[in-house]
Amino acid sequence: MSARTHSRPVPAPRAGAATRLPWWALALPTLAFVALLALVLNPSDAHATAGEPALTLLVERAQQLMAR
Repeated sequence: MSARTHSRPVPAPRAGAATRLPWWALALPTLAFVALLALVLNPSDAHATAGEPALTLLVERAQQLMAR
């Protein structure tokens, strides 16, 4: 008795429409990142802070090191 040979499976076709992102899918996260970065770099705009937070000191120290 001879065994059946299996043929290779046919690969599924790729859908072209599913790979495109709308413009806002990149714009909104970028806008949120820029807004949060602006608050970190300029803490005077964040009115809820009290005293000198450690993050502000860390960012200032990083700026000083990069300025060298």
